[in-house]
This record gives sequence, structure tokens and C-alpha cells, in this order.
Amino acid sequence: MNPAEKASASAAFKAPVPLKRDHALLDPRELSEMAEQAARDLMAEGESSNTRLAYRAAMRYWAAWFGARYGRQMALPVAVPVVVQFIVDHAQRSTKAGLEHQLPPEIDQALVEAGFKGKLGAPALNTLVHRVSVLSMAHHVSKQPNPCVDPAVKALLSKTRKAYAKRNALPHKQRALTKEPLEAVLETCDDSLKGKRDRALLLFAWASGGRRRSEVSEAVFENLHRGDEGAWLYTLASSKTNPNGKIRPEDVKPVVGSAAVALEAWLQASGITSGPLFRRILKNGTLGTEGLSGTAVRDIVKGRCAAAGVGEDFSAHSLRSGFVTEAGRQNMPLQETMAMTGHRSVETIGGYFRAGAAQVSAVARMMDSTVGESQKSRR
Repeated sequence: MNPAEKASASAAFKAPVPLKRDHALLDPRELSEMAEQAARDLMAEGESSNTRLAYRAAMRYWAAWFGARYGRQMALPVAVPVVVQFIVDHAQRSTKAGLEHQLPPEIDQALVEAGFKGKLGAPALNTLVHRVSVLSMAHHVSKQPNPCVDPAVKALLSKTRKAYAKRNALPHKQRALTKEPLEAVLETCDDSLKGKRDRALLLFAWASGGRRRSEVSEAVFENLHRGDEGAWLYTLASSKTNPNGKIRPEDVKPVVGSAAVALEAWLQASGITSGPLFRRILKNGTLGTEGLSGTAVRDIVKGRCAAAGVGEDFSAHSLRSGFVTEAGRQNMPLQETMAMTGHRSVETIGGYFRAGAAQVSAVARMMDSTVGESQKSRR
């Protein structure tokens, strides 16, 4: 460092010139109440609406269960035995009488009647694990001792997963909406404003890489640009794999072919030139100004699937899993598929992709004489 640089550096650490102030000085060792609230607001704004709703629902359930079990209001930090009790109350275990869980029937009934549970009985393992994870996050954010990272809790959850696996109680996955059932679903979309919206929404979500429902509900016109030969390009400004909103080349998703035609028809019919891309349609048939919620996107998928008669076990995620499964069925390159979906882990996408590829696998059909002869002719 030369003399000039040394002088500049030392000057930077000289006592600042006193400023005129009429506010209280802060303590550098701790955040002010206002700063803590601002930080919470920023964290909440940075989360997707679906995540916020899921977290709130989980914490409401924790509070209701705790009140019913212990007769008092829940407060953080929660003791380790409480988390262990929660797990055994909701996880099924094998007994001589069959599968059982510890939640008393009267409490189970009360939770259902109050709207905290959808139905009686033990929840899915994924639901149980998610609720424990939410409680863990609540302790982390509030800087309280976290009972969910206690060795006893971690060991119990690990063994519970293994117990479910040994019983072949596999996690429930939403059915994949592949090309054939999707075509049937699209047939239910007429030329009304709602029909054009739903057709454009379904094709946009599916054909642009299997977009998540939050990505569909948060899509805005400003991120949509014209491509070549009637195509559209949509820039995914924020997603689960890009929470910081950095604009990267791989976040530009093509909307082409029938998806582009449907999107064009929707834009012309709706007259949308700014703001939310997919919006509510009011009871009088006119277009609203608010964008659809993630729940509304899910309901559109489920409602259209039911109307098409393809089944009721579909959800918004079925568009994403359907895109990947169809890519596997059509022997599309895995890397290109991942570029469209935004998956970074082969392990995450691989299950659906391999399931699709397995259905057209020549190896799996070696007992089929037609396949066998076709393989011989290639040699």
C-alpha cells in the first residue's frame, strides 16, 4: 500500500463529523424493534404466497393441537417432549390390532370440526414432517432454542420414515397430467373468456416447462416478449430455484406452437397489456384486475380434469410432473428437459422422467416378439 492509499485508509476510520440529529442512537449489538419488524416484513414479502399460507396453516394446527392436548396456549420455545408427543400422536405404528396412532379420538374429532384437519385419522407422513419443519423454522426465526434439532426428535423422525418405508407406505404423489389426458382437459375449454383463459393457462404452465402454480399465479405481462414466428418468450423473474430474482439466460422460457396460439387468443380477448397475466373473471363475465391465487390455479386444474372425466386425483403440480413424464415417454434429452423445468438435481426430476421412459422401454418389452424382431433388424 503506497503512502496515499495509507492516508486514505486511515482517514476512513477517523471520527465522523458530528451530524445534526433528532433521533435516538442505535445499539450496534442488537436490532431495534423497528428493524426486526422490517426484517420480518422483507422475509415475508420474499416468500411465495403459497409458502406463507402453508406455514400459517401448520402453525395454526400446532396451536390448536397444543391447546387441546395441554389445556393452555402454546408459546415458544416448545419443549422436546412436546415435539415427541406430536410425532407419536400423528404417526402410525404397527400393533397387534393393526396400525394405530396416539391422538385421542375426541381431540381428533374436535380438530376436524374446528376446521384444523380435513378428515379423521393420521395425516400423511409428508404432512407430519412438514409441520415439524415449520415449527423448527419458527424457533429459528424467533432465535429460540430449537427442540426439533434435538437428537431424540431427529432419531424418532428418521426411524418413523423407515417404519413407513418397510410397510411400503410410499409418499403420495399427484398423478402426472401427460399429453393424452391434457388434450382431453383442453377440450373442455370453450371460446368464452373463461375458456380462453383456462386453455391459455394450462398450455402456458405445461408447455413452458411445467410451471409451478405460484409461477403461474405470479406471471405478469411485463415479463412476456415476442419471439420469432408467432412464438412468445416468458422471463421467469422469480421462482423456487431462483428466489433472488436474478435474470439468467435459462430463465427465459419459450411458449410456442399451440401454447402460443392459446396465449395470443387470451391476450386479444382479455385486452391485457400490463399486470397479472392470468386474472379472475367476475360473476358477470367481465375481467377482474387481480391475478389468480395459487389456490385458484389448483382449482382450475382440478375442475377441468373432473369436467373432462380423466379423474379427480390431479392437482396443479400434475402439470409439472406431467411435462417431465411426457418428456421421458418421448425420449427427450434429460438435460433439455431440466433446462425447461429449472430442475438442478437429476435426483429430483429423475423419478418422473424415468417413469415416463420406462413405459416405452424396449428392454422392458423383450418378451414381445415384435420388439425383439425390430431390435434384431437394427444389428
